[in-house]
Amino acid sequence: MEIHTPKLGRLINWIDRTDACPEWTFGLRELFRNLPAAGWRTRCEGLMIATLTRLFYRTLEAVLVFLLASMAIMVFVNVVLRYGMNSGLVVSEELARYFFVWLTFIGAVVTFRENSHLGIETLVVHFSRRGRLICMALVNIIIMTCSAIFFWGTWKQFPINASMAAPVTGMPMIWVYGIGFFTGGGMFLISLERFIRILLGPHHGQGNLHVRR
Repeated sequence: MEIHTPKLGRLINWIDRTDACPEWTFGLRELFRNLPAAGWRTRCEGLMIATLTRLFYRTLEAVLVFLLASMAIMVFVNVVLRYGMNSGLVVSEELARYFFVWLTFIGAVVTFRENSHLGIETLVVHFSRRGRLICMALVNIIIMTCSAIFFWGTWKQFPINASMAAPVTGMPMIWVYGIGFFTGGGMFLISLERFIRILLGPHHGQGNLHVRR
């Protein structure tokens, strides 16, 4: 059987009876060994990383929904108990505050990844594409610096926060203030990726740069 097109070339497939064909020796090991030559292994690895990244952020979004719903339920139940039965759940007040902290800092990473933070383009709109890329690089450097300081400050305060306990739940306060590790590290890595994409050029950075004119 032969297939031929001017753009793709010619494909010839010899067909014979099974008992007349030579033994098949090309297995999975040979397949993965030949993938780099065709560039498919790199593509598969990139697709796997992208899939895991999307799954990670989908999980974060589910966590945000859980935190927001739990916070609303705890506050609502506490209000009903306070005004209807002259009582309340002390634990819910404390957990609602902690959930709000986690909601804010986890949401900051998700929002930053989606480029949903507030941006002002009054000055940048007058620049050329090259000027905007330079501004983007500078902004990402500033964000990486602030995120690193935030991460380092959380690390320096780790022993103090780990030795302190919450008044009601008795939970170590590092579970509250330790969210700085996630937010500082997450925003640093996102900014670093964007900065590298800018340095590599338009073919590598068109996905997340969002340079408009």
